[in-house]
Parts: sequence; structure tokens; C-alpha cells
Amino acid sequence: QVQLQESGPGLVKPSQTLSLTCTVSGDSITRNNFYWTWIRQPPGKGLEWIGYMSYSGSTAYTPSLKSRTSISRDTSKNHISLLLRSVTPEDTARYYCVGRYRTVVTGEDYWGRGTQVTVSS
Repeated sequence: QVQLQESGPGLVKPSQTLSLTCTVSGDSITRNNFYWTWIRQPPGKGLEWIGYMSYSGSTAYTPSLKSRTSISRDTSKNHISLLLRSVTPEDTARYYCVGRYRTVVTGEDYWGRGTQVTVSS
């Protein structure tokens, strides 16, 4: 069973860089067909897809955040990291790490519990 745990600071000041880590257990982040995805949910709003890093190391980002976002991995620690630069209060949200397993015939999502991030001075 794949399990994910997000960690990071709960409070970030405007203009700073938000750094979050997703620790994956139960499987390797390099296992074929996994897409390690960051999703966020601002207060009172719907889910917003931020981007992913695939099992092969490729990345994709949502266009509106692409210039400020980096997703990386540490295979020795089985971690996926998210950096979001130049944050504003609009980046306040609960951030989730999701392991998405996709093949041509099946798909399954594994969600972390999320971590709340508030951007405020």
C-alpha cells in the first residue's frame, strides 16, 4: 500500500519561497507508471492541479504557476519536493501530494493527508 506524507512550514511570508516535501512509503518513486502530483485547495475553492514528476523524472506544470514552480525528487530518500517561489496570500491553501498510477487499462490514486500553508506577513 502506497502512503504519502506531506511536510513543510505552515506559515510563509509573502515573496518568500515555499518548500514542501512528500515522503513516499510502500513503493519506489521510480516505479513505472507512477506520476507524483502536487494539488492544492485554497480556502472555499476547488482543487487546483499544480504539476507532477513522473517515475522517469519528467515534469509538467500548470501554465499559471509554471514560472514559479519546481518539482524535484530525491530517489535515495524516496521524496518528491515542491518549490513555489515568490508566494502571495493567494497561494494560501492545503497542499496535497498524490501518487497517480496510470496504465492503459487501469488507474489508481493515493492521497496524502495534505498540509496547510498560510502566506501572511
